Amino acid sequence: MSVLLEFAMFPTSDNCREGSSVSKQVAKIVDAIDKSGVKYQLTPMGTIVETDTMKKALDVIALAYEQVKDCERIYSSLKFDIRHNSEDRLENKIKSIEKNIGREFRNKT
Repeated sequence: MSVLLEFAMFPTSDNCREGSSVSKQVAKIVDAIDKSGVKYQLTPMGTIVETDTMKKALDVIALAYEQVKDCERIYSSLKFDIRHNSEDRLENKIKSIEKNIGREFRNKT
């Protein structure tokens, strides 16, 4: 099974922001994900992780929350794409589109 999870998590409370910026808090989340060893891809609007179980995907959310739990208010948005008998979808989904258009994308993240 392959579970793709795309999510965004960031504080909206003043006690964890510097003006309108939340990058310091988001950096804590990304650092923890990176250290966890899970496959992930950072995008300008969120993070995509690939795991082999739903539990592991939800564990990533719990790990992310632990990084910002001291913030008064946190916003999260989550999307899942769950597929059996598939793997390496972070790369293979992109390769499939490139194959269909006959070229590599110029702007990869």
